[in-house]
Amino acid sequence: MLIWLKSLLLLAAVLECSTQDSVNQPTRVQTASEHDVVTLHCTYSTSDQYPYLYWYQQKTNGFPVYMLRKLSAGSSSSEKEFEERFHADLNKSSSSVSLMIQDVCVSDSVYYCALKPTETETLQHPDKNQELRLVQFLT
Repeated sequence: MLIWLKSLLLLAAVLECSTQDSVNQPTRVQTASEHDVVTLHCTYSTSDQYPYLYWYQQKTNGFPVYMLRKLSAGSSSSEKEFEERFHADLNKSSSSVSLMIQDVCVSDSVYYCALKPTETETLQHPDKNQELRLVQFLT
């Protein structure tokens, strides 16, 4: 009986994963001057009623670093170092999540959004369906 239940749960997990969840960042390059306020946009598609949306930052020669998470239920969480200048808004009706960066600086570089990654998922190399967003700065 236990083996049958495990098989059923595995099948349910495979079927759940087979739905095509995706994210899209329509503007691939955005230019700004230092100290500007910049808003980056991301749209998503999911069959999940309560999606979790994440934003990551990737500095030159570095790995993506978790910044913050927005839940469709309205709650959010963020890493301490990103709380002051970064804010995300999730709009469930338009299936979008925006990242507002206040007081942009030259060290700000690449940002990307992700849809409900798992704890075991590696984020060292973005999935081919996750597009990177580059913010360039004028000096």
